[in-house]
Amino acid sequence: MGLKSFTKGVVKEGRRVRWPKRDVLIPSIIVVVVIAVFAGLLLFGEDVAGRRLLDILSEAFKQH
Repeated sequence: MGLKSFTKGVVKEGRRVRWPKRDVLIPSIIVVVVIAVFAGLLLFGEDVAGRRLLDILSEAFKQH
């Protein structure tokens, strides 16, 4: 399969897709962005807490 026939196939399939209407698409995008931001903040908080825990443990087991 050459690049030209692959591109034609992609364009053909793209035309067959039922794309969502704007009134459905915008709320869906907002939900995805909100969930992604929430997940990012959650992971950031876990990272900070983990780093703090490792610092505490490192200090507790430091050899003098």
